[in-house]
Amino acid sequence: MKLDASMLTHDLSSIPQYARKVEAMGYDCLWSSETQHDPYLPLAVAATTTERIKLGTAIAVAFPRSPMITAYIAWDLQKASGGRMILGLGSQVKGHNERRFSVKFESPGPKLREQVLAIRTIWNCWQTGAKLDFKGEFYRFDLMTPMFNPGPIEHPRIPIYISGVNAYMCRVAGEVCEGLHVHPFNSPKYLRECVLPWTEEGMRKSGRKRGDFTYATSTFVVVGDTNAELAANKRLVKEQIAFYASMRTYQPVLSAHGWQDIVPHLHRKSVDGDWKGMADLITDEMVDTYAVTGTYATIGQKIRERYAGLLDRTALYQTQLPNLDDPRLVRLVKEFNQ
Repeated sequence: MKLDASMLTHDLSSIPQYARKVEAMGYDCLWSSETQHDPYLPLAVAATTTERIKLGTAIAVAFPRSPMITAYIAWDLQKASGGRMILGLGSQVKGHNERRFSVKFESPGPKLREQVLAIRTIWNCWQTGAKLDFKGEFYRFDLMTPMFNPGPIEHPRIPIYISGVNAYMCRVAGEVCEGLHVHPFNSPKYLRECVLPWTEEGMRKSGRKRGDFTYATSTFVVVGDTNAELAANKRLVKEQIAFYASMRTYQPVLSAHGWQDIVPHLHRKSVDGDWKGMADLITDEMVDTYAVTGTYATIGQKIRERYAGLLDRTALYQTQLPNLDDPRLVRLVKEFNQ
């Protein structure tokens, strides 16, 4: 299992120093997400200031951008990084698509599947000179003149991961993608009994093998070397679990453990803005189920043992970590990826 890092800064002026720092620490991949900033611009800066570390989106929201726009961005990042790009896409939920991005939200599973196929068709056109001819239910691409064709690159095979929580998206990932961004709100039981079987259905449909596929996530950790550190991080984890568990989208993660009845209670408190009350509903048993607890000396081994055979790469959920100069974190990364 590889240990990755998340992009903690999206200030383009500070990206070079940050990217070189996490590369020197030994992290395997640097992931940028679409929250308060564009997810691609930081990777463009990092691509030209690093040499080894992989670079990816975890995730970029798919539907606000045409597959053609996404194809151009990823193609340029792959060329600039010398083949280190991983394109991670996600559907996001209906409210964000319609009310934050003002785009139509329709059949997210089939539409995301079609996006992946369309992007690959566009890349193949650029790399091989094949005629662009893609016609699907949601997208049509059949015009590519020389003026708009960027042409072939040295590393044309760009892995595509999609995010998935429920059965349909996991099957799509297994069928047409190189990887799945597993949501941080997960447990070994949920992975073993739900995510992996669903994804393997998709793999069988397309004749893919497990060795050709990557499961990636970030892990909730209650980590610290003092009781005060552990208590503070435990509270943060409870707040994060409560946030995700309040949404029906993530109910399968709770249902795997028989805790689905907590969803309406959490949702009601979220509507009322009772964030403290939400966290108070999360029990210690839930924390033990959805997070890994340990000291900086033991947390790496505990993560590896917990996810052995289930995941291929993870990152520590970043809101709980010390700064990059903390020697405990430096040792942890070195020991994890040695």
